[in-house]
Amino acid sequence: GTLRPAAAGSAPSTSKPLLPVVRVEGDRLVDARGRTVVLRGVDRSGMEYACAQGWGMADGPMTQASVDTMESWHIDAVRLPLNEDCWLGINGVPAGYSGRAYRDAVAAYVRKLNRDGMIAILDLHWNAPGDELATGQEDMADADHSPAFWTSVATRFEGDHGVIFDLYNEPHGITWSCWLHGCSTPGYETAGMQSLVDAVRATGATQPVMLAPLGWASATGGPDEYGPSPDRGWSRWRPVDPDHQEILSVHLYAGNGCDTASCWDTTIAPIAARVPVVTGEFGETDCATAFDTALLEWDDAHAISSVAWAWNASSDSCGSSGPSVITGYDGTPTVPGAAIRARYLSVPAGAPA
Repeated sequence: GTLRPAAAGSAPSTSKPLLPVVRVEGDRLVDARGRTVVLRGVDRSGMEYACAQGWGMADGPMTQASVDTMESWHIDAVRLPLNEDCWLGINGVPAGYSGRAYRDAVAAYVRKLNRDGMIAILDLHWNAPGDELATGQEDMADADHSPAFWTSVATRFEGDHGVIFDLYNEPHGITWSCWLHGCSTPGYETAGMQSLVDAVRATGATQPVMLAPLGWASATGGPDEYGPSPDRGWSRWRPVDPDHQEILSVHLYAGNGCDTASCWDTTIAPIAARVPVVTGEFGETDCATAFDTALLEWDDAHAISSVAWAWNASSDSCGSSGPSVITGYDGTPTVPGAAIRARYLSVPAGAPA
């Protein structure tokens, strides 16, 4: 997991731990001392939709106490889905939930996570072109607002090295060329991954960037969205990052396409030998734990970080309305959540990977 390194030559302190640091080194994530980090985290959904729907800043508590509850599971990374219209304060999002108010709320939550030694993964989740209100996810980032979103986000967090930028949630329905360079085939001008990387780096920000492949972030192969060869898909088309801080982000769910170890061996393992991989979402809704357990074992065997969907209270203990790891914000787990918690707790908090 993520370490909380002491300053070189300093005496032990009883004050709050130093903020976490994560960066890419070759095929690994490492901390400030160069030690390998394997993140074990959760997604915290809500800030992508509550603001655009006009009823709140988030869904559920975003307090320090709620973050401390996550830490009790040995969670050391939280992925935070965001809405570009809310962040930029455009397209009619109520003023109380957008612009500066929204940006400050995101920054405050990131500070809480970092204070508990957790890495914050900021994810562009909901977007829309032109004057459309962002009320869902599109095929790809949009050229109208997404580069501006990342310019603003990267500027705000340039000095926080406990942050990772997840540039677009789940690209789908486009070609690899469109994924990289942008196109107009979804019915609007998209922003390719290269333009999003460029927007981040132009600010001077050097944090790692997560790059989700096609197929709703599950298909790494080419030559098309469902091709079998990873060398002709993500590996061939990935953008150029002058800081060499690229991470492959994959989303893996039971029953959706690539959900077996043999598929992961074929499509993900070859890439993991060259760049770090983060399973940015995973889960199952079958009232069982076999898939989550198998994936976590496979991820650990390949030093791949795992982020479960989602730390959002569900009244359905099986999560059949959508994968959830908790039934309440006191940390009571769902059936799959109990297996995930046990796995996370099997690794000492703050221990090196």
